[in-house]
Amino acid sequence: MKRTCTNGSLRIEDVGKEVTLVGWVSKRRNFGSLVFIDLRDYTGITQLIFDESMEDKVKDVRNEYVLEVKGKVFERQDKNPKLKTGDIEIRCTDVKIINKSKTTPMLIQDKTDALEDTRLKYRYLDLRRNVLQENLRLRHEVCLITRNHLSKQGFIEVETPILCKSTPEGARDYLVPSRIYKGHFYALPQSPQIYKQLLMIGGVDKYFQIARCFRDEDLRADRQPEFTQIDLEMSFVEEEDVWNVVESLMFKIFKEIKNIDLKPFRRMTFDECIRRYGTDKPDLRFSMELNNITEVFKDTEFVIFKNVYESNGKINCLIVKDKANNYSRKNLDKLQDFVKVYGAKALSYLKVDNDVITGSIAKVISDKEKEDLRKLLNLENNDLVLIVAAEDDVSNIALGALRNKLGKELGLIDKNKFEFLWVTDFPMFEYSKEEDRYVAAHHPFTSIKEEYVDKLFTDPTSVYSRAYDLVLNGYELLSGSIRIHEQELQAKVFKALGISDEDAKKRFGFFLEAFNYGTPPHGGVGIGLERLIMILAGTENIRDVVAFPKTSNAADLMSEAPDVVDESQLNELGIKLK
Repeated sequence: MKRTCTNGSLRIEDVGKEVTLVGWVSKRRNFGSLVFIDLRDYTGITQLIFDESMEDKVKDVRNEYVLEVKGKVFERQDKNPKLKTGDIEIRCTDVKIINKSKTTPMLIQDKTDALEDTRLKYRYLDLRRNVLQENLRLRHEVCLITRNHLSKQGFIEVETPILCKSTPEGARDYLVPSRIYKGHFYALPQSPQIYKQLLMIGGVDKYFQIARCFRDEDLRADRQPEFTQIDLEMSFVEEEDVWNVVESLMFKIFKEIKNIDLKPFRRMTFDECIRRYGTDKPDLRFSMELNNITEVFKDTEFVIFKNVYESNGKINCLIVKDKANNYSRKNLDKLQDFVKVYGAKALSYLKVDNDVITGSIAKVISDKEKEDLRKLLNLENNDLVLIVAAEDDVSNIALGALRNKLGKELGLIDKNKFEFLWVTDFPMFEYSKEEDRYVAAHHPFTSIKEEYVDKLFTDPTSVYSRAYDLVLNGYELLSGSIRIHEQELQAKVFKALGISDEDAKKRFGFFLEAFNYGTPPHGGVGIGLERLIMILAGTENIRDVVAFPKTSNAADLMSEAPDVVDESQLNELGIKLK
């Protein structure tokens, strides 16, 4: 089989050439004595014409048949500007049916009518669609750029084990039973965290890996149980060194993929993010921010706000400029239901209508409070104020989620913008109600900002770490930190987390032993490859950029995994199902 060119490569300057093409039938049309067939491969579509002399050879050809055709390139009379090959057509002199196809259970088109479950069950058919072909090639290009760029920066690529020891890193492990050591298990890595730190102890200095990671956690649109991260680690560095490497990589990727010259990345502390946007991964493509109006109500008679104020809670609001008339009572009730999902008990609102403040709480707050709000928030006619009063961080979290919803609903987001943000100075610990103890906000190997070491045991909620995230358009693109390299500090952190010396030795003994032999200062990041490709491809579904993804229930509909196994396999592993 001698394919002379691909189906998306021919142009008007190729008129007169004799060509051989192969591919799948995308569409067939009969016009009397002429048969038109669109032939598709991974590069695009070319229109074929078969005259009366060829009619018998293609009379049985249907969609998704695989053909080899020979013919001559002609200029099309009815040009199609939507196709790259729309100026030409092939008048065929020979055709060979390489393979037949059953009627497919879905349309093989960019805008298919198939449900996602159908697409995942027949993923090998779904992959023929041009949009998924482009996403896979985009992923390949980003990986190639990454390898070349980091290699030039002095990094070397090192593979780390897939079968490793189960260590507590924040999510549930996927476990693999050992046949040789019955009753013992490997774990699939949640990340190469411990191994890349061991590489630094081993003197590698600059490591990277396009690494597979596995986490048995609840899924959503931007998660998969198995995923890939661009993992890197560097010795003898501080935060600025790591950030510079990451920024240079992003500059390179966006220039080569999007032909965009990125501006310097913004920076913001975790506390400032929560205060201004209600989340540690804010979408900076639009400017709506939270406003703390707690002090306006310090002397209020409105019981709900009074109780929140006296319990040291927060009263925050969002201002929707010049959109009050867009929101009826019914619309506002829907927003109320939305914030309740995030723990808020209610959503109060005020509207400015002909310089008069109206709304759900207008009659229960004083004229002075209304006027103070008008001045503080610079309110104008047709402004809508959405208020959540609550204890803890519920007010921030609920309004942060509402801000994102409003940004999409009101068309405030410029989809052609890419806004990066370094989020720094994360809390070292967060309290887990489920476990009734403090847990590491990132992971237990994250270093502490030096000025907070003395508060490890006296005031753990005030301890800040040297962790950082990179946020892009509201997605957490990467997480990283400067790591602990001193055995004494690592022992203190384990103790603060409630991990006993015995338990630490049992789980991390080999790692802690390595600290005895001259550990260099080091730090790094893990960049979520699928999330990066998802943003570059302009999709909000991570399954669109994975060749063979799982469903939101972690099932592979195509191969029907997970599945039962033979009793003999279980016996060999020494496993009995309960």
